[in-house]
Amino acid sequence: MNVKEFERLLTTAEVAKIVQVSPSTLCRWRQQGVGPRVTWLSRSIPRYAASDVEKWLQKTAA
Repeated sequence: MNVKEFERLLTTAEVAKIVQVSPSTLCRWRQQGVGPRVTWLSRSIPRYAASDVEKWLQKTAA
């Protein structure tokens, strides 16, 4: 597997812009366990797989 095969991980700011909420709202959702699935690169670096955000949006919109 090479680097090009990995899915791009989105930042909190990028996901917040996509779902049209503030980054602090996304952070609160993350703490409450109600937002899209998050992957932690380190203790202070959350990232979101684009496919997880898409799945969460579809589930939330249904």
